[in-house]
Amino acid sequence: VQLQASGGGLVQAGGSLRLSCAASGRTFSSVHMGWFRQAPGKEREFVAAISVSSIITLYTDSVKGRFTISRDNAKSTVYLQMNSLKPEDTAVYYCAAALIWVGSRQEYNYWGQGTQVTVSS
Repeated sequence: VQLQASGGGLVQAGGSLRLSCAASGRTFSSVHMGWFRQAPGKEREFVAAISVSSIITLYTDSVKGRFTISRDNAKSTVYLQMNSLKPEDTAVYYCAAALIWVGSRQEYNYWGQGTQVTVSS
């Protein structure tokens, strides 16, 4: 699976961004998807995950109520809608794909290249 993330940018605190991750190379509807982020000097951390049929979604506590993960299997794309952004959301955001459900664990099989999100105060 090849993953291409896009949609990052510079936004003021309180603003919104929508990240997209386009997948190719394997039936998209057969892989679970996740978003992770890595801030400068910090470990990569889990943000959100969605199961193949969108029945299960999972979020880290710090983004609950602000971020929404969704997927469009017909377009082979997963999205991360980010609202009420905060400076602490600043990071490189990565999408990832897993052949089995791993939720918030880092054991995803495929990773995209990352897109930078910068939130100014």
